[in-house]
Amino acid sequence: MPSSIAPCKTRLAIALAACAVLAAGAGGLALWQSQFPHAMHSARSASSTGALLLAPMIGVIDSCVLAPNAGAALPPDLQAACTGPEGSAAALLEATLSALQPRGGAATAYTLGYTLPVPLLALFRRSADGWAIDQDTVDKLVRTVRDTDRPLILYLFATHFASDAALEKELAQDPANLAQTRDGPLAPSRYYGSVIHNWSLASTENELTARRVQATQAVLQAMCRLPAKDIAKIKGVTLLGELHQLFPDFEAGMGFGTPYRITDYSPTSVAGFQRFLQQEFGRIEQLNRVLGADYAAFEAVQPPSRDIRTEPLQRFTEHIDSFAHGSLPISGWAYVKPTQGATPAWVHIYRNGIFVGKTPVNQGRQDVLAAQPELGDANTGCRLDMDFRRLPVGQYRIDAFLEATPGRLTPLGTRHIALMGRDQSAPPALAQKPLPASVPAEAALQAHIDLPAEQSSYYYNPLVPLWHRFRQQQVVDYLQFMNGVANQSCLANTPHYTHQIIPFSNPGWDANKYAIEASLQPLQGIRLGVSLYGNAAYGAVFSRWYGQTGHAGYGVTEFHPLKAMDAPAVQQMLGQHVQRGAEFVSFFLEPRWHGTLVERGHNTFSFGPENAQFGSAALYQAVQQVLTTPVAKP
Repeated sequence: MPSSIAPCKTRLAIALAACAVLAAGAGGLALWQSQFPHAMHSARSASSTGALLLAPMIGVIDSCVLAPNAGAALPPDLQAACTGPEGSAAALLEATLSALQPRGGAATAYTLGYTLPVPLLALFRRSADGWAIDQDTVDKLVRTVRDTDRPLILYLFATHFASDAALEKELAQDPANLAQTRDGPLAPSRYYGSVIHNWSLASTENELTARRVQATQAVLQAMCRLPAKDIAKIKGVTLLGELHQLFPDFEAGMGFGTPYRITDYSPTSVAGFQRFLQQEFGRIEQLNRVLGADYAAFEAVQPPSRDIRTEPLQRFTEHIDSFAHGSLPISGWAYVKPTQGATPAWVHIYRNGIFVGKTPVNQGRQDVLAAQPELGDANTGCRLDMDFRRLPVGQYRIDAFLEATPGRLTPLGTRHIALMGRDQSAPPALAQKPLPASVPAEAALQAHIDLPAEQSSYYYNPLVPLWHRFRQQQVVDYLQFMNGVANQSCLANTPHYTHQIIPFSNPGWDANKYAIEASLQPLQGIRLGVSLYGNAAYGAVFSRWYGQTGHAGYGVTEFHPLKAMDAPAVQQMLGQHVQRGAEFVSFFLEPRWHGTLVERGHNTFSFGPENAQFGSAALYQAVQQVLTTPVAKP
């Protein structure tokens, strides 16, 4: 089986990029009030009630604001709401949310609001003097907030997923705006049909950043002209969306394959790395002692960029691949038929007969489920990262055993690997200890070891973890810069969130390619916003990680368990997030008008009664039931 698949969450981001081409509103307040006479009731907010805010992201932007220009066939009354001097998306928002939770019911455990995505680069139009903010579009955004009495999360969206904005195409022509591998700037690519612009985050001194800042300021200034009661509806601001380092062939390149290409190798980034090293070590002699090198000055240090197996090196510290930072993932999958009261299955790892550790069989493997749907469960993955930085050069035997029943080990497979020295000489054979007692695998056992590959070799380069730390800091610095822009508005004291993925929840992904880890840790002035899919939405993968981070709360910026759940299971899942400190949860919904889906390109991962993908219909019904179940009186 393949070791990885395209990330499920990214399809959602693509759908957002495609359907929120212009994040603006549409509506007609008078018409809205006539259609929904109860819509002006005061909304209960998470801050006033202590309830978790459910803030679905609804595709109202393209289906309402852009409809007159896109030629969409909208019902006449919706067309009227979406046009005119007082147009906003408020009516369509309310129609969609009321289908999920009718107005006027008893208080429930959760507050229902919405997430309003604002694709920043789509807020520009070309004028005689160049690119200028489309104030009409911004005003429609503001009226959407004004005319909807529900709480919201304001999503300032400007990530690598394209919003089909004309400005994006122009910005993509300037290498200063693009992330660079060792081979130069990354050209636009595609991800399941959606365009990806490989934007740089190595510097804020480029036109890309200037336009992001200009659009952010325009939106926030306009929002801040609203009355205080309307500004108070904004319960959080999410910054930029998914932000991380990039790599070629984004659709298929998340894993550990070769050739190894990452960002950012721009001259600005290289100079920044040299300054980073000088700040870390002070004197070049100290860095040389750590690296085992003989650099004359920090200016002579170049980021590692070559593979010792296939390319000549001037220095060993030039070497880099997915493992050169000194960690080897031992990963794969195993299917254990669930039985009532059974304990979780584990995979035990031995190195030369010595126990290394064990890892649970609980990580999401949608690729395995797609290939073998008869399994009925995607949570078959496992991974243990083996630190080999201090292990001696030599030949190693890696053995994996399945523990499906406590104390009973079944062999899954063996891999022979070599840890290499800098001189690439043949590694010596090392002593082997006896393996633990085990029983033969049953013929019906379905399992596979994906990594390491048989007869593979690995090199540790101490410069690589420093390079990855610097790349992580670039992500943090860019987020902090944009947070500073948001802090110059009336929403400075409104919680600001990141909007990040968690690559570690996917056993087949190389998280170092993304360089996202530092941005997932507590940041000054920015709260954690995280997208959770599959097991991370409901299982132990996210909860175990979150408990070790020191975060005091978080928002779930995208959410889908990737399987059907009934109302009690959804209630339990949401309750777990409440207990951990979640402040809002955002999932995707399709817009509905008078109970009927609005014509548009629908998101495969939207919760909805018509969507049979990934249990989405059952999830919609379950959330609907949860939102109509009164809170039990004490």
